[in-house]
Amino acid sequence: MRVAIAGAGNVGRSIAGELLENGHEVLLIDKDPRAIKAESVPRAEWLLADACELSSLEEAALQRCQVAIASTGDDKVNLVVSLLAKTEFGVPRTVARVNHPRNEWMFNEAWGVDVSVSTPRIMSALVEEAVSVGDLVRLFTFRQGDANLVELTLPEDSPMIGQRVGDVDWPLDTALVVILREGRVLRPDPEGTLELNDELLFVAADETEEQLEDMLSPHHRKSE
Repeated sequence: MRVAIAGAGNVGRSIAGELLENGHEVLLIDKDPRAIKAESVPRAEWLLADACELSSLEEAALQRCQVAIASTGDDKVNLVVSLLAKTEFGVPRTVARVNHPRNEWMFNEAWGVDVSVSTPRIMSALVEEAVSVGDLVRLFTFRQGDANLVELTLPEDSPMIGQRVGDVDWPLDTALVVILREGRVLRPDPEGTLELNDELLFVAADETEEQLEDMLSPHHRKSE
């Protein structure tokens, strides 16, 4: 897979390194000569250019990329890059970094953003996830489809404990993705059972989250 990353700062270079390790082709774009540190990610392609300019993206052959990542420290730039990548070059997948939470509402399909990543939101979600048992915690939002990646750790009074995964009638527009148990990552097995302190990760629509939490931890919600 070929990936273009706008913004060659610490964040962009870190992403590039991970993608290269996983066997992908990476192009880093930045307009600041000081950011062009080819020795830091030697296997990446580098382009000194303004990613907000159509001519720069044409030079980068963005139409050949399957993913465009806007990882600069400027939300306006990240929105423009996402919009151009999606509308002018038909990039199938765009990922944009949100620097300021107050701007998060703009990072949607109207601006060509498929997935937005807000570091403050992720950090707060991880804090909640670490201390919350029986609470549904939203970890990540997918802009397409109004769906979220959510997590819940089964409390001791959950009626789901001992239930076969295949027997559970999950809410509409909800999918159990993975079960984390005692350091293991388990794919949901219809014949397997749910156990106390299982950490369940779901992809769920906004409107089903409360129903899902009621099903998994009804007594916890009533005690709030």
